[in-house]
Amino acid sequence: MLTRAEIDKIDRAGRRILKRVGVKILDRHTLKMLKAGGARVDVKKDRVYFSGRWLDKMIAKGPQQFTLYSRDGKNDLHLGSGNVYFGNGGRVFQILDMGTGGFRPTILQDVINTARLVDRLDNIRFYIIACQAHDLDPEFYHLNDFFHAFSNTTKHVMGGCDTFEGVKQLWHLASFMAGGEDRLRERPFVSVITNPISPLTLDANTLKILEFCALNGIPATCAPAPIAGATSPATLAGTLAQLHAEALAGVSIAQVFNPGARMLYGAVPTAMDLRTMDLTMGSVETAMMNTCAVHLAKRYKLPIYASAGVTDAKIPDIQSGFEKGVSYLLVAMAGADYIHLAAGMLDSGNSISYEQFIIDNEILGMVHRLISGVDVDTETLAVNTIENVGPGGNYITEEHTIKHMFRQFFYPSLAIRMNFDRWQEQDEPTPLTNAHKLVRTWLEEVEPVLSLEKLMEIRSKFPKIVTT
Repeated sequence: MLTRAEIDKIDRAGRRILKRVGVKILDRHTLKMLKAGGARVDVKKDRVYFSGRWLDKMIAKGPQQFTLYSRDGKNDLHLGSGNVYFGNGGRVFQILDMGTGGFRPTILQDVINTARLVDRLDNIRFYIIACQAHDLDPEFYHLNDFFHAFSNTTKHVMGGCDTFEGVKQLWHLASFMAGGEDRLRERPFVSVITNPISPLTLDANTLKILEFCALNGIPATCAPAPIAGATSPATLAGTLAQLHAEALAGVSIAQVFNPGARMLYGAVPTAMDLRTMDLTMGSVETAMMNTCAVHLAKRYKLPIYASAGVTDAKIPDIQSGFEKGVSYLLVAMAGADYIHLAAGMLDSGNSISYEQFIIDNEILGMVHRLISGVDVDTETLAVNTIENVGPGGNYITEEHTIKHMFRQFFYPSLAIRMNFDRWQEQDEPTPLTNAHKLVRTWLEEVEPVLSLEKLMEIRSKFPKIVTT
């Protein structure tokens, strides 16, 4: 997507923005800390400028590798080690209910159900709080949605926190579940999303949450979400330069709060259809910019929180398939560490669908098979087997075939692989109807993640937790 020279040009442009334009910091406490830490601060303009040497010094304090843990150790995410992990996206406000065929506001039960689905789907490796629970008191919805996420998946959980009080609720809950603050710091099974305001602004609430995470050992990202042509330049290169500046600023500021803070380089660049002013998160340009962002993060060997798998389609259809497929492949083949928004999302990130989680899991299985490549060695070249079978033979019953049939091929569970007559006999299934059947089955076959004793202990400690 980019040559080495082009990566260098965008990097230099981003650094120039940080040095000459700076970042607006809407918090006096942070301004004082940055000034004490050696940054150039203009208090009258609420502006911080990042010189090259200072920026490099701060970035160097951020770890290039760290692990986001699962609670059972089966889905630990080793960032910065060359692995590619996909997860869902979060905080949408409505869901496509395939039972009724219509959309409705999301509730706490949808947080529970999406966590249960992700827990069962092998190619979705982490869970992001998928939706807003409209039936909760806003004062305690972070306590509740994280609790119900932890109660229904052992995979790593990530989520955005709207308020400082919310991130403290999360931290108290996670520390209690971990067996203490030190244990949570050692093996963090939860992480937090924060976002700057593009262009080039960080508000006080975001900074307080980011500082709290840095000081308490909670991994985080400060993920810019510039919209090309609206909150960033209309050119892809210009948007990337601004995003790069914003992402490096987030990593650097976290190191001022606490050197060694575990931070992901954040990237959620999107585009607009400038003819209509509609957001186009499923556009090919969005996929291209996220792919390029991976190269920019890797220039500093920083793990990246990138985006892929968003579609502008309103329902699971042909459009959702091709938009998701293109972005999955581009961003995964670039080597992104941690790819969010990659499951369950529809309608430019505004809606989710249970069935879409299962469909996306299948597409992601294909993507993982593709990026794992072709194994070439003496065993897989199979020359001895070819000699044994000889001209005119077949390989169906060969031991070599049996040995490799489950290693070499991805076997889908939703795709239609049968002759036409069988397809008609089985009521003409589609991937969507197959996914709908699995949703109904899986949500009825729920196995508890936490013991009843542990649930009662947590609810006793946190009386504001709502039961369902």
